Amino acid sequence: MKLGVVRETFEGERRVIATPEVVEKWVAAGHEVWVEQGAGDRCSASDAAYEAAGAKVVETTTAWTEPELVLKVHAPNDTEIDRLPEGRALISLVYPAQNSELIQRLEAKRITSFALDCVPRITRAQPMDVLSSQTGIAGYRAVLNGAHHYGRYFKGQITAAGRTPPANVLIIGAGVAGLAAIATARDLGAQVKVFDVRPPVKEEVESLGATFLEIESEESGEGVGGYAKEMGKKSQDAQHELFRKEAANTDLVITTALIPGKPAPLLLPKEVVEALKPGSVIVDLAARAGGNCELTQPGEVVDHQGVTILGPTLIESELPRQASDFLGQNVTRFLTLLSPEGEMNVDLEDDIIRCMLITREGKTHWPPENIPQPDKPKPGTTAAAPVTMNEPEDSGVGKYMFAAAILGLTLLVGAKAPKDFIEHYTVFVLACVIGYNVVWGVTHSLHTPLMAVTNAISGIIVLGGILLALTTVSKAVLWLSLVAVLVASINVFGGFLVTHRMLKMFRSDKDRKGGKA
Repeated sequence: MKLGVVRETFEGERRVIATPEVVEKWVAAGHEVWVEQGAGDRCSASDAAYEAAGAKVVETTTAWTEPELVLKVHAPNDTEIDRLPEGRALISLVYPAQNSELIQRLEAKRITSFALDCVPRITRAQPMDVLSSQTGIAGYRAVLNGAHHYGRYFKGQITAAGRTPPANVLIIGAGVAGLAAIATARDLGAQVKVFDVRPPVKEEVESLGATFLEIESEESGEGVGGYAKEMGKKSQDAQHELFRKEAANTDLVITTALIPGKPAPLLLPKEVVEALKPGSVIVDLAARAGGNCELTQPGEVVDHQGVTILGPTLIESELPRQASDFLGQNVTRFLTLLSPEGEMNVDLEDDIIRCMLITREGKTHWPPENIPQPDKPKPGTTAAAPVTMNEPEDSGVGKYMFAAAILGLTLLVGAKAPKDFIEHYTVFVLACVIGYNVVWGVTHSLHTPLMAVTNAISGIIVLGGILLALTTVSKAVLWLSLVAVLVASINVFGGFLVTHRMLKMFRSDKDRKGGKA
């Protein structure tokens, strides 16, 4: 296909839909790429870099009229829609629920348009989910911006001038942005507390080293596809009371709560803000949707009685090159689906294409029919989590094969082995069965510390091997005993080494100075 990458005209936007590295992949896939002059200037991607990647750098009119498919970050404005020839195709953010007039104009020009913000929440579509890739950046950057305005150490310090305690961070919402914020704040040495109305995220929050806050409520906050839903007044009052209590000991608050298709819920009313200490900072990542804080001004920095309130609306654009690269990778995956043989194929049988298609041939296709149901998140994960390697599902077949092998071996051994051996063998089989169920009954995130400690059980093998080596008269048994001692010793010392390194990660500064574990 002929693809066009155009310059963003949205005020304050520094991203571009594709970096030179991404364009190089498109060219290698057989696409022709036109790039508008200066399209990547604000994210340090020069015209020369695009040309080196195989693209044609052209003036504005050509970039909009020559390609079959124009790609950009933000929805086109009226001027940009006028530049699009009738019947062409467009990929961008659209937010169709809020932009009915835009949809009408695209329909009138018979534009085939796809919305990057309408990727369905199903596993197959995760590599194309621009909202997840961009909100992860937002969570990371929110902590850095908050730390800058806070003006004190995040990590506890012991100096000649005295001791400085670590900063206390409260993160509201544990979606992609919230989880990225937790990890970043913990990396900087802060003490982190997290609140979310969805109980399933508790395990993931705690696995990152944060404390999960809860309220007593009979109402579930779990919405469609793992999103949070709007809570009732009783639950909202309980949340406000919790935040008010935490405010006195909080230095930085990061709010990330959004409800699809609705204004952001109010989480920090004025009285909660005034309960914060002077010098505290609030970063409201929901500012574009009205804000989670009552005093937030979108795009502004507000000082209210010594509390700084940040309302960023384009925080992802503060890391323009990284954000642009992520966007390009997401779009690349969608292009692979949309044009498997190099030409656009709008397959309405495909759930992803059907959900993202907004207009085509003078008709509006949004909202789509037969919307695919979002995948149910596993316990401890969120539906909007970043793309990760999928863990193999345990179908139970392995357990049956294991049991059959043990049974077969038992029958074989029992037919010829002496009585003393059968007793030891029985203990061995029971140990295997119990060990299997103990290890696989523990969540995967705890396997490393579990195995680090239980490897010390190999000390029994060491003792057994030494006893056999000292009492045996057979050279074969002697060498096997020595090998067993060697291998088991590696397990023992390796297990304690892993345990020591893990414990070191959680030691306080005071403990490090004192040399305690």
